[in-house]
Amino acid sequence: MSQSNEMVKIACHALSEKKAEDVRIIDISEISPIADYFVIASGANANQLQAMVDAVDEELTKAGYTAKQVEGNRNSSWILMDYNDIVVHVFSKEDRLFYDLERIWTDGKKVELEDILAE
Repeated sequence: MSQSNEMVKIACHALSEKKAEDVRIIDISEISPIADYFVIASGANANQLQAMVDAVDEELTKAGYTAKQVEGNRNSSWILMDYNDIVVHVFSKEDRLFYDLERIWTDGKKVELEDILAE
């Protein structure tokens, strides 16, 4: 399993532990130099968003991966966590619909978590 795939697996597991909604993985490795994958997830309220961010950071840090940059804070409705190989986007439902990253990045490949786990 590649490092990127391992990171996606860890991030998705952390998100699911915090009941993240509508988790999506987009492979952008062939269309952008910024990362291999985007992981996009929604939460119901600010507390859940923060819990999701904390869980992802804690689990990836335990596995030896450090965020290069985090944009957003406890009051944000979109928090971006850049781990070089993957970028995790945690959204409120409203902001996710508004920014619609899945539409913007339609050139990327939608990936199922099962496919990542199988590699």
